[in-house]
Amino acid sequence: MNELDLVEWIRRMAGGDHRLVLGIGDDCAVYRPKPGEDLLFTADQSIEGVHFRAACPAGKIGERALARALSDIAAMGGHPRFCLISLAAPADSAWIKAFFRGLLRMAKRTGVALAGGDLASAGHVYCDVTICGAVERGRALRRDGARPGDSLWVSGRLGKSWERRIEPRLELGRELLGRATACIDLSDGLALDLHRLAKASGVAAQIDRVPLARGATMERALHAGEDYELLFTLPPARLGPRGTTRIGTILRGQPGEIRFQDRAIEPRGWNHFAVAPTAGACAHRNP
Repeated sequence: MNELDLVEWIRRMAGGDHRLVLGIGDDCAVYRPKPGEDLLFTADQSIEGVHFRAACPAGKIGERALARALSDIAAMGGHPRFCLISLAAPADSAWIKAFFRGLLRMAKRTGVALAGGDLASAGHVYCDVTICGAVERGRALRRDGARPGDSLWVSGRLGKSWERRIEPRLELGRELLGRATACIDLSDGLALDLHRLAKASGVAAQIDRVPLARGATMERALHAGEDYELLFTLPPARLGPRGTTRIGTILRGQPGEIRFQDRAIEPRGWNHFAVAPTAGACAHRNP
């Protein structure tokens, strides 16, 4: 199968979307936003040997590639509108089709349209996902709104295995609009991502407890990343939505300082520019 045939197959699989004036098949997609909304844009890379091993099933790679980027849209309370997928992979049409089947399963579940992208042949797999989302004008959740006295909350349990399915917290993100003072998604570890939120807000933070996934260690929950849960702050008297857990408090102090059970901890997490040891059969990320 040649590139034109693959693109046509992907176009048929993706289907149409009423929000796209023009989708796959032209030089650019055309999207017409609604009045009164801000557009959100994010990009996320998935690289063989960094984010996954070659042995990982193609469909799982595609599903996770989209899910990871959707988590950024969730962190800002947005609705995903469309995605652009740039994929470089060995010239194996069966593998590429399996990749897009997995990606499109996630797209269907989360209501995001595949609007286009780029295909290329390469010796190793590289994927870049760009997503456009939307939120009511001026209401996007941000990292810089936490204030001393706010409570600190997280969705789900932390330290989960990389092999498990990512479920972007899109509904929770939208539920937090007008309620949360700050929000970030947990992709690089609780300690590092909380440091980022606290530094952006000009505050310090105290972690009192961490809800652990079954079999997880505290080290993994604090520093390993890949949880893709939402970390958010609320005004002092407000309770978090059902299914979320209060884990600490925002404090006055050195911006970005993190304390765990009254002890300062290093904001350590996943770092692309540090040497990463090997991991499991599919995963290849460690702090």
